[in-house]
Amino acid sequence: MIAQNVALAVSTVIFAARDTGPDGRKELWLPLVRRIRDPFRGMWALPGGPLREHEDLEASAARSLQLTTGLQPGYLEQLYAFGGLTRSANAEERVVSIVYWASIRADQTADLHADLNVTWMRVADLPPLAFDHSDIVDYAVYRLRNKITYSRVAHSFLGETFTLAELRGVHEAILGTALDPANFRRQVLASGAVLDTGTRLEGTRHRPPRLYRYDSDLDLADRTPAGRSTQEQT
Repeated sequence: MIAQNVALAVSTVIFAARDTGPDGRKELWLPLVRRIRDPFRGMWALPGGPLREHEDLEASAARSLQLTTGLQPGYLEQLYAFGGLTRSANAEERVVSIVYWASIRADQTADLHADLNVTWMRVADLPPLAFDHSDIVDYAVYRLRNKITYSRVAHSFLGETFTLAELRGVHEAILGTALDPANFRRQVLASGAVLDTGTRLEGTRHRPPRLYRYDSDLDLADRTPAGRSTQEQT
């Protein structure tokens, strides 16, 4: 049996909800980087790399997001550790990846940039990715869809104020299905998580919709064992 060196890496799954679907509906997108060396040269992969010696995990994930998108995350949370014995193409090295997922607000998406080796793709249209990154994305989407049903994580995809239609659009993009507007409105207002700002969205052709904001006294995400929310740790 060949002795393996164990290396630690940090990767980040970065989600944005963009108005690119039919009739301007939101769709879930993420950035990928092109591999410029073997193995998997030329294939797309998640942003990330080796953990630096004097850098903590969250700082490494945030740096990866900044280098890839030029933006700061609206939300950053540790997803999972991937460390299968055969996930590295190098038989002499085992790579354990600590994976984070992050979100970018709707009002930041106009600033998203790409170049020859960085591109944004619809989550629904991803090609096979390098290493086990397709499995990582699938798991990140699964976790996000579960979290959207009981937390305020949709807030991290939106600006400070938003319409209920915009909030519903984020939920639909993440869940991958259309939601009944009346039922969604009733459930959101009954939850007490959003507050009417008393203002309306200007510049619409019809009656301007009301603008809402999240109640800042409520946590954005679950509490960790350390007593801080994931949002407070970023």
